[in-house]
Amino acid sequence: MARPMRVLLTCYPERTHFLLMAPLAWALRTAGHEVRVACQPKMAAVINQAGLTAVPVGSDRDLWQIVGRVDGPGARRAPGLLPPYDAAERMPEDITLESLREGYRVRVDSTHKMTNAPLTSALVEYAQHWRPDLVLWEPLTFAGAIAAQAVGAAHARVLIGADVHGITREHFVALTAQQPPEDRGDPLGEWLGGYARRYGHEFTEELCTGQLSIDPLPPSLQFHAPGLDYRSLRFTPYGGPAVVPRWLWEPPRRPRVALTLGLTVTDHAIGLPIDVQEILDAVADLDIELVATVNDEARAKLVRVPDNARLVPYVPMQALLPTCAAVIHHAGVGTLNTAAFYGVPQLALPWDVDQPMLSRRLATHGAGLTTHSVEATGPIVRDSLLRLLEEESFRRRAADLRDEMASVPHANDLVPELVELAAAAHR
Repeated sequence: MARPMRVLLTCYPERTHFLLMAPLAWALRTAGHEVRVACQPKMAAVINQAGLTAVPVGSDRDLWQIVGRVDGPGARRAPGLLPPYDAAERMPEDITLESLREGYRVRVDSTHKMTNAPLTSALVEYAQHWRPDLVLWEPLTFAGAIAAQAVGAAHARVLIGADVHGITREHFVALTAQQPPEDRGDPLGEWLGGYARRYGHEFTEELCTGQLSIDPLPPSLQFHAPGLDYRSLRFTPYGGPAVVPRWLWEPPRRPRVALTLGLTVTDHAIGLPIDVQEILDAVADLDIELVATVNDEARAKLVRVPDNARLVPYVPMQALLPTCAAVIHHAGVGTLNTAAFYGVPQLALPWDVDQPMLSRRLATHGAGLTTHSVEATGPIVRDSLLRLLEEESFRRRAADLRDEMASVPHANDLVPELVELAAAAHR
């Protein structure tokens, strides 16, 4: 490709999803390629804060509200992976085509259409105007694959955790192949195929899983579909704009422990089961410095703050975790990856989506411990934390995980392969 590439990124309007993609966007930009990020308008400020060019597309309308649905992103529901993607955690013999097909039917209607409809048409329109050579999308934003196909661009997924979408899709394709043509109903394929035909193409599996998948998790913690093409990407800690507070300039006088639980410390009312007060009380007598990220609203609900705890509304994890002897977290991919990057033993208290899968894999590796948050009590957190602080094996295995991450190609290394992927689409 004689000229620099035009690279278009797109993602679901969730800040944490974009932050996982931003370092690769920087690498492409500093390699001389033109990079733009197309998302719903409400994401423009987040994209600009990362030093990248935003292209607002589509609408910020909440389709769940428009159609009177109550099962949108903030709705109460049981924790864990929703069907059909719970197949990623099940044994193959326990998976049926009927259950996958029904799961896809529900998920397409209740989630995928809702999250992609606000931007798909506008994203394709912009792609037809700008003519990107490469589109990078995360697994929830099928609109990226649709736009890439519409203009003949190469495209790849940037994973945001365990590849439950790819694993589930591989199960579905294998089971469907055993059926006669008249019995091969495919709710996801039929939906995506409708968009493909609108723009003069036909459905292919690349609309579901991309031409390539890029995984920022360390190899020991990855969950892949055997039949798909993956590239490991060295994680780059990035949490958006941040200021390093003065108290972090000096090394801690006693073991420092980070406590960051995502939504669990911001809105306990939506049903997340971790009780922050119980954790604070359970470790109050330990000779540690506990740094807990707790917003003002949640802090106002606390009855007691022990002397060994420092509560802050926010602190950049890439500044805090290198000073820590352990971290307690909810197994969000960004926090888990950042702790692994700095070789910090981890206590994971997962609740939702792929968090339990990643936490179990982390514990199997030996770099941490895990207890599902519905079972996590103050005494369990205390005992687990003491093990992380006192048993050398956790520090050793956390260091091994850090070294494994350092051996993975970083974003700059991946750029030439993405250039070749784009060039192949024009041959």
